[in-house]
Amino acid sequence: MAQATDPSGDRFKPADALAQTTPPDGTKTAAIGTVDVIPPRFQLGQQLYLENCATCHIGIPPAVMPTQTWQQLIQDSEHYGVTIQPLKTPEIQILWQYLREYSRPLAQGEATPYRIQQSRIFQALHPRVKFTEPATLISCVSCHPGAGVYDFRSLTAEWQNAP
Repeated sequence: MAQATDPSGDRFKPADALAQTTPPDGTKTAAIGTVDVIPPRFQLGQQLYLENCATCHIGIPPAVMPTQTWQQLIQDSEHYGVTIQPLKTPEIQILWQYLREYSRPLAQGEATPYRIQQSRIFQALHPRVKFTEPATLISCVSCHPGAGVYDFRSLTAEWQNAP
C-alpha cells in the first residue's frame, strides 16, 4: 500500500512511530500523543486502524467523528472518491470494536458528518482557530506537527501557550 506524505515530504508511519513507555510495573505500553494508552483488548484494533487508514492519510482520533460516520466509512469501498479494498473478517470486526469504543454517538438532530470541518467535536476542539480554508486531514500538520504519527497533543510554537 502506498504511503502518503506530509508537506515536509516525510512519510506517515503511525504504526511504526508509536513510542514505548515503561510504567512503574515494568510492562511496556504504546504511548500515543493523541489519545491515552488504550487497554490491550483494543490495541490490535488501533493498530489495524493506523495500518489501514493512516498510511494513506493522517489518522484522526476516533472521537473526532461520530460512530455512525466510522460505521459507514469502514463498510464503503468508495472512500472519498477512491476505491479501496474493504477489510475482511475478522480484521473489520476488530477495527470496528476499536472505532465504536473510542468514537461518540451523534447528538440529537445532528447530521452525520463526513468531513472533519463538519464534525461538532472537531469544532469544539478548535474554538479559537480561525480557518481561512476548510480544514482537511493534510492541513492538520500546520498546527499539529506530530499529526503524521498520530500525535495531536503536540502543537506548533504559536499554539503552545494560546489562551
